[in-house]
Amino acid sequence: MTAPRALAEPVVHIDDERFKVTEWRFATDAETGWHVHGHDYVIVPLTDGTLGLEEPGGVQRNASLTQGVPYSRRTGVSHNVINAGGAPLSFLEVEVVDDHIAHHRRDTLVRFMAAWNARDVDALMACMAADCAFHSSAGAEAQGTRYIGRDAVRASYTAMFDTFPQAAWTADSHHVAGETGISEWRFIGTDKAGRQVDVQGCDIFRFDGDLIALKDSYRKNRS
Repeated sequence: MTAPRALAEPVVHIDDERFKVTEWRFATDAETGWHVHGHDYVIVPLTDGTLGLEEPGGVQRNASLTQGVPYSRRTGVSHNVINAGGAPLSFLEVEVVDDHIAHHRRDTLVRFMAAWNARDVDALMACMAADCAFHSSAGAEAQGTRYIGRDAVRASYTAMFDTFPQAAWTADSHHVAGETGISEWRFIGTDKAGRQVDVQGCDIFRFDGDLIALKDSYRKNRS
């Protein structure tokens, strides 16, 4: 019976809201054990060496490490990593841990857009932070009319549905970078007087955690 391998030693150097940096130290024939990467990551070899990789489906292969030559991999990689060389080796694993925050925030924007098309004010407010605001695309102020606080924001969203009994936000796309999000869309609606509106626009968002702290709206004006 084959003796179990020793486990590689992880030494965490940085672990904050943006990055996790772990130094992995492998004795000869040591392994990490099977794991699935939950974040995009970069490997920076600290030594030359050879990794043995066990992958799903019984796949086994080797990969060479060259000191100081990095490589990157995406979220979802599943494997067991083994020191397949004849000497100890080590590398730095740099994980981009704030990518999950961006994914959650983008999911909020997708749900927010779906709530507009469903005309669901409760679902809209479920995407808004406790201390939230909405700056409309028109108004007497430079920022447009400003609605501050959940009650005012909710009332402004309700008024939008009242003004446009028929409305759809189409051709939407959503992007997040740090604390800022943007949603692009095409609005097609008919107001209570029967006038039709068809314009392109966007919302710029500020986040509080995964929720929207500020919705700042912009749209084209037809002439």
